[in-house]
Amino acid sequence: MGKTCRCKNLSACAEEPLDPNKAGGIKSLDVDYKPSLLLNIPLALQHVLVQSSLCVLVVSVLIHEVHKEKVVAHVLMNSGISTLLQSWIGSRLPLIQAPSLDFLIPAMTLISAQTGTHVSCRGQCTEPEETVAPAHPIRELRGMTLVTGMVQLAVGLTGLGGFALGRSGPLVLAPLLCILGFSIYREAALLCSDHWGMAALAVVLLVILSQHLHSFLRMSLFPICRKLSVLLSVTVTWAVCVALVKWGGVHLTSLAQILSSEQIINDTFIRSINTSHPSDMSFSNHPVPWLDFPLPASALPLLSGKSIAAGVAGGLSASISSLAVYVVAARLLKTSVPPAHACNRGLCVDGLGSVLAGLMGAPVGLCSSVPNACIIGLSQSGSRSTVQFAGVLLVILGVSPQLAQMFCSVPLVIHGAVLSVAYTLAIATGITYFQHANVDSGRNIFNIGFTVFMSLALPRWFRLHSSFIQTGAPSVDVFLQCLLTLPVFFVGVLAFFLEHTVSGTLSERGLAWHEGTKKIESLADQQQGYSHSPDSVYDPHPLIIKLMDLPGFRTVPFCACRINPVEEVTVTVPEMSSLLSDRDAGVGTS
Repeated sequence: MGKTCRCKNLSACAEEPLDPNKAGGIKSLDVDYKPSLLLNIPLALQHVLVQSSLCVLVVSVLIHEVHKEKVVAHVLMNSGISTLLQSWIGSRLPLIQAPSLDFLIPAMTLISAQTGTHVSCRGQCTEPEETVAPAHPIRELRGMTLVTGMVQLAVGLTGLGGFALGRSGPLVLAPLLCILGFSIYREAALLCSDHWGMAALAVVLLVILSQHLHSFLRMSLFPICRKLSVLLSVTVTWAVCVALVKWGGVHLTSLAQILSSEQIINDTFIRSINTSHPSDMSFSNHPVPWLDFPLPASALPLLSGKSIAAGVAGGLSASISSLAVYVVAARLLKTSVPPAHACNRGLCVDGLGSVLAGLMGAPVGLCSSVPNACIIGLSQSGSRSTVQFAGVLLVILGVSPQLAQMFCSVPLVIHGAVLSVAYTLAIATGITYFQHANVDSGRNIFNIGFTVFMSLALPRWFRLHSSFIQTGAPSVDVFLQCLLTLPVFFVGVLAFFLEHTVSGTLSERGLAWHEGTKKIESLADQQQGYSHSPDSVYDPHPLIIKLMDLPGFRTVPFCACRINPVEEVTVTVPEMSSLLSDRDAGVGTS
């Protein structure tokens, strides 16, 4: 009697699959699990709250205009659409799309490079020359966003993202994820500095609800409290903040006042804030409409040499960051690292979201959100339906500036606390990859230490000495300044370079030769211990598979996004043992 097997390694078919309930088994989170509606709504709200932390931080620094609520609504709208696309045709991981520091740093570099002179439309419109203020180059920011999306789309369609991730072993992923978590510590600490008491309250509640509650509360209520730990912590701390502001005389400052009074922030942030009124950085009190459907901007994005340079740098860094987020999500879901085709589709969706954001008037692009991926570990809930419901909520917020204003009015100190706790899981996930390599090796000790230290020190130095790079070409200056001040890009390139140039054995590097596929694979990618095959996680909808398999799309543009065909092999189960046992039984009874 035969059975059909899709595995490339035939020896794996003869082994008994591990039971996740037995010792040594790893029970993965069910991505296809659909919670009840009463549970799915607060889980989705939790994701939206975490996404708004990044949205408020990025938009508040870049936009100094009165109608900032509309800009926030545009970002939320694009985020919701991209999230739905990501969960349907992208990587298929439960990830939220949001702006990140990979766009904020190039945008601030672009702002600092402005001179405030007259800039023409460069043949893109029929308007007369307009004055672009140094602190509000909104059209050039949109041009940077458009270029960023095109770079992300190119990295996905060409297969460069999946190719790089497939050749990144534990000693590449470990420092990359660690720096990804450390990349926001200054901004998170800056937001928490508004009121350290409220920040401590939010952090303590998050830790107790997600980690300690089960030790003294053995009830069925604990799993719910853990799943909703972020929502409950934010709600309680927000209520305390409102009470203290109203009756306790506590004054919570705006982001502009925090940045302008903080001496550790570099000159780029200081210049952008000093050119605007501090009160403009907080959400205004003027009437905001309940319904305002976002429409494409009347003026096209401005593609100058500097905006193109900043967009290319931001797109490269955002692509590396998204790949790292895919790894974090897969690790927290306890499933395998995404295959190349899933990574490439995810980067394509990131690029489409950024292009749409630039055309709709948003100043920043989109990529997979790091804190939302880390929430999977805090809540132990990785349902794809929850993320899709969160995408629908983001679209609803995007068409209602009034709701967006209410939802984004969470005090900055709470945003800082949420980011502080969420990003720690990215660091911890990176540390877990060290177990697959020989950490006592001198080669590995040098590579890890050198990569992590330089990725923290050099971007910091280049931020403080922005005038050091002077090539005579402003566009080249902006491009180099953006790349050298992006820690995620720096660590990704440096770790990949050292891993493939410094000699070392396979076991020393956490790699092994796989006899089934005849390839070198990472020890962290092996399927042993996982409770189900990753096919159900990363395979797109059957309609999408049929679309990419059309003759006209197989090579261009979906060559890198298609699932590699797997040859079905019929494996015959050996019957000799059963025949011998039956014969012996017959002899014994005769």
